[in-house]
Amino acid sequence: MAASTEAPEPWYLALLGFAEHFRTSSPPKIRLCVHCLQAVFQFKPPPRVEARTHLQLGSVLYRHTKNGELAQSHLEKAVSCIFNNTYQISQFEDVKFEAASILSEFYCQQNLVDSAKPVLRKAIQISQQTPYWHCRLLFQLAQLHALEKDLVSACDLLGVGAEYARVMGSEYTRALFLLSKGMLLLMERKLSEVHPLLTLCGTIVENWQGNPIQKESLRVFFLVLQVTHYLDAGQVKSVKPCLKQLQQCIQTISTLHDDEILPTNPAALFHWLPKEHMCVLVYLVTVMHSMQAGYLEKAQKYTDKALMQLEKLKMLDSSPILSTFQVILLEHIIMCRLVTGHKATALQEISQVCQLCQQSPRLFTNHAAQLHTLLGLYCISVNCMDNAEAQFTAALQMTTHQELWTFIVTNLASFLLYLVFKLFFKINVCLLWFKFPFFSHCLRAAAFYIRGLLSFFQGRYNEAKRFLRETLKMSNAEDLNRLTACSLVLLGHIFFVLGNHRESNNMVVPAMQLASKIPDMSVQLWSSALLKDLNKACGNTMDAHEAAQMHQNFSQQLLQDHIAACSLPEHNLISWTDGLPPVQFQPQNGPTTSLGSLL
Repeated sequence: MAASTEAPEPWYLALLGFAEHFRTSSPPKIRLCVHCLQAVFQFKPPPRVEARTHLQLGSVLYRHTKNGELAQSHLEKAVSCIFNNTYQISQFEDVKFEAASILSEFYCQQNLVDSAKPVLRKAIQISQQTPYWHCRLLFQLAQLHALEKDLVSACDLLGVGAEYARVMGSEYTRALFLLSKGMLLLMERKLSEVHPLLTLCGTIVENWQGNPIQKESLRVFFLVLQVTHYLDAGQVKSVKPCLKQLQQCIQTISTLHDDEILPTNPAALFHWLPKEHMCVLVYLVTVMHSMQAGYLEKAQKYTDKALMQLEKLKMLDSSPILSTFQVILLEHIIMCRLVTGHKATALQEISQVCQLCQQSPRLFTNHAAQLHTLLGLYCISVNCMDNAEAQFTAALQMTTHQELWTFIVTNLASFLLYLVFKLFFKINVCLLWFKFPFFSHCLRAAAFYIRGLLSFFQGRYNEAKRFLRETLKMSNAEDLNRLTACSLVLLGHIFFVLGNHRESNNMVVPAMQLASKIPDMSVQLWSSALLKDLNKACGNTMDAHEAAQMHQNFSQQLLQDHIAACSLPEHNLISWTDGLPPVQFQPQNGPTTSLGSLL
């Protein structure tokens, strides 16, 4: 073999054939595959074969076994062989750069990020004549920086990639780099940079003529960024045209057949997401919109579709992004359940999120604050106020994200107001946060509602009405139906206290209609109680009796759900505030919380 470098020896082909046969067997016979690859070294192969075999062994051990130490050893040897100046293996770029890519991926999985970076930087430095690998390695290093929250470095690398793709004549890959950079800039709230970048991306996407699926996938990426930008800003009404375009775009993609013809430009050999993943993503942003707008039945419908699709995909695909999609979907539907009065189901879905986070440390790190926030909301719904405060406090300690922080503080202030004066100091501490400018239109509207609620409890009714009318103005501008319903019923309550029964009725009737449409069980309960008292004060006996019956029905539904939720073993999650969520739960003997606040 030393005498011939043109064609592989028969023994080498035989060993490779056996190794691949064992790897692809059903079930895979990884031990035999490894034995065949190790046998290659017995023939003292030339450097290029030695490097490739180390790469193959390292890859098989990394992907299919738990022997991380041996996998690392082989991958490091592959990289050492390739980057060693003694060997010139320029004709085997795929081996050279794949070894660097997989070794870096392995280091990251082992939390050895500082070891991964120099390997990728070295590979990027010497890969400029290999467009595919140069772009891929730039994406990989940018992702590594993004996972470390170093978004500035990640954006710089994506900018380098975009310029390189332009020079290489691939507008498609240039758009992928720029859209990825736009996504990170949105995360950093650098709106002055985002807007011109997205405008440029829109022009590139519309002007690029190429593979229809690739073109439509770029449009989906572009529209997803636009939709999430609007939703992040709480602009539920303004986003509708973009959301409609996105839904039409995914329908177009689903009708297109995959084109097996590969691009001729090696810099364009990329794909953003598989069609099936894009479908789930569009379901997800639709759920986010429906949740914010208060269309909870629609949110439930699209969540069911998305989760069903995810279950099918996860049978064949272990991509971690699928678990991320699943967690975000569950987070939204849990909030819907709590609003519609299905606490027991919400608690079981919180437990599902805990199980998913148990399987992925990175997923838990990214979603721990949201998980504690959901538990805090659940605690409020079952009147476990001390646990609610503990959960919200834990969530605040786990996040630096401004919008999530504001959402948590808003809910914390809301429930503390119901405990009013003995906790007056804590309420004012929470309300100090509302003096800061908010990026989200929805959160700004919610802040006015909280201030109106505080003024109501303090008996400053004119001030309360001023804040609540501001909430109504902002809510109506962006179709924030739940905030509208809450503001209307509180205004109705204020007018009732002031003796203005006519104006009170003008507020509470549309509040009840809107709450029924959402449906929001708590607002319906509140509205029916107010309608009962209002009609009784006006001498409308039959209407008062009808409202009393509605109130009784809502109370019974909430009471039964309360008992069911508090009897579940998962109810013990309300005591968890530190570390990973518990795997097992002790059974409950029955509800342990007061039901008085529900009635």
